[in-house]
Amino acid sequence: MNDWRIYRGVGEPHDGLRRLPPPPPWRDFAAAAAGPDAATADPTTARRLGFRRRLVENYAPRPAETDAVNAALYLRRPLLVTGNPGSGKSTLAYAVAHELGLGRVLRWPIVSRTTLQDGLYRYDAIGRLQDVQLERAQGQSGDAVAAAAPSGIGSYIRLGPLGTALLPSEQPRMLLIDELDKSDLDLPNDLLNALEEGEFAIPELERIADREPEVEVLTDDGRKVTVHGGRVACTAFPFIVLTSNGERDFPAPLLRRCVQLELEPPGEEQLTAMVEAHLGGESITESRDLIDRFLDREPGEIIAADQLLNALFLTQHAPHAERLTRERIADLLLQPLDRSR
Repeated sequence: MNDWRIYRGVGEPHDGLRRLPPPPPWRDFAAAAAGPDAATADPTTARRLGFRRRLVENYAPRPAETDAVNAALYLRRPLLVTGNPGSGKSTLAYAVAHELGLGRVLRWPIVSRTTLQDGLYRYDAIGRLQDVQLERAQGQSGDAVAAAAPSGIGSYIRLGPLGTALLPSEQPRMLLIDELDKSDLDLPNDLLNALEEGEFAIPELERIADREPEVEVLTDDGRKVTVHGGRVACTAFPFIVLTSNGERDFPAPLLRRCVQLELEPPGEEQLTAMVEAHLGGESITESRDLIDRFLDREPGEIIAADQLLNALFLTQHAPHAERLTRERIADLLLQPLDRSR
């Protein structure tokens, strides 16, 4: 059919959803899980870097980016990456983890209500209390389930992304602290001690360390690990990438503990590698006008690279004969992010 639309606004049910093509590679949540390396692959890495990752791997990033990454690796310091939305700040963390074999990226998305406790660990005190009360009630009623031993405190503690990254390990974990500038005023300062010392305490476990020196807890990966003496201390400092859209300034104590990188918007070579990695080389030839439109945007105008990828993907499914349709789609998807509504 020439009509690319699935929803037509006709007011009558139809089965047009069956014509919906496969999703864009960066929004395909099933492809990586169904692949041959499903047991070890990180689906988020596949979506961010593209399923044709060898094209990204063969492309060298800007010298400033590689210098900053290596400086952070050598110094065991966090990398603070600032740039416009969609400039590839988060993707840089996935690219480093993929190339260096650091495994799954531990991601800690920051919002205005995020606290340091969210990143370190969570203790479900209410859940534990409810379970104890349930076990007592079952014991009083003579239920056979009462014979089961109550769960230990470790069953109610789960390490967060930062807490998991600070676990002892032979090689560093990759931790992405995404959009730190969305946090409240306290979080950047609250992070200082954990970033400087590479360790933290779990008071709930410290209080019982004399009776239970070793307690099994759950990690952000869903694995069980043993915490000794109620403290977690890294042996290999994690590679930490903090991203910021530049919406606020950070305190000097945090800045001095970080290697700073200002990420420029992707140029033509980087953009070409990105499009090839996600959509294949034919997309560059077929949609050169949209790529040129992105590259020729007004100075200071903010348009994210993933907006371009969305436009390229969608216009491939619109009839090429309908030029006005393609332009309408491009206008819809390539709106500047800094334009006031």
